[in-house]
Amino acid sequence: MMKKILLLLFIVLSLNASEFKKVDKLILSGPMASVSHPLLHMIKTNALSDVANKVEFILWKNPDELRALALRKTADFIAIPTNVAANLYNKGVDVKLLNVSVWGILGMITRDKTKKTIADFKDCEIAMPFRADMPDIIFEEIAKKNGLDPKKDFKLRYVSSPIDAMQMLIMRRVDHALLAEPAISMALRKTKSFPLKLIAPDLYRSSDLQKEWGEVFKIEGKIPQAGMVMVGKQNEYVVKRFNEEYAKSLKWYKSHPKEAGELVEKYIPVLNAQAVGDSISYVQLDNVSAKDSKKDLDFFLGVLKKNNPKSIGGKLPDDKFYYGK
Repeated sequence: MMKKILLLLFIVLSLNASEFKKVDKLILSGPMASVSHPLLHMIKTNALSDVANKVEFILWKNPDELRALALRKTADFIAIPTNVAANLYNKGVDVKLLNVSVWGILGMITRDKTKKTIADFKDCEIAMPFRADMPDIIFEEIAKKNGLDPKKDFKLRYVSSPIDAMQMLIMRRVDHALLAEPAISMALRKTKSFPLKLIAPDLYRSSDLQKEWGEVFKIEGKIPQAGMVMVGKQNEYVVKRFNEEYAKSLKWYKSHPKEAGELVEKYIPVLNAQAVGDSISYVQLDNVSAKDSKKDLDFFLGVLKKNNPKSIGGKLPDDKFYYGK
């Protein structure tokens, strides 16, 4: 009986593939962050050549560019922070979450090697990217759980991006910053703090925000921070093939840091190949389907909603947000 079922399933899948007509072009898009990097490998290896005649990558550099891509349906698949995906969906933009692949990318970096936790930065000036957005809220909630007032107990200096915060560190305009990889690894490389010099390095890795998040909320030390969304109506076979190849490329990315760094620098020259390679071991990467991520996302987005409802579009997204539910 089982053999008959498997044979029938194979025939159905074969028919779907054989009857499928290639699309002319697929546009993949994402920021310079780790969540986008498997997309570059997919393009380099022609991973989707069986479903599209041409596949291109568009780098989005800020939230306005991201919104334009989604609203105008310029891109078919977009790498995106999960709260931004929820925000767009709640505002009526036609997106569905396919997966969550980044579960830990935020950390503190400092000139003071004695500082190990967020509480250790009390009364310090900290460069903080994205006011009232995901990194800021995560920092605030950890601080509050430690009995601190994030508005009074820290001197937060808001900047527009992790790269800006990194530059401030390198130019010694600040001594501490909250950064996302690979910006942390880039700062360490640029100041020759990684690998460690014979003399004291200029910068040190400090708090892992995901670990502290798990400790203060008494859950696993991971945060569903970024993944892929499908924009508009897509052929189900194309989505199936995209999901398969993204998973394969993410696996390759994790296991080939040197080659991955070189590939990323080729497509995104502002990123240093060695720093990208360094960063891979510090990022929690795990390809989890949207429907299997829902429990973790409901908790995370619920915390963001309580802190700043606008960060997710005012409410938790319904089940239609999750592809496959």
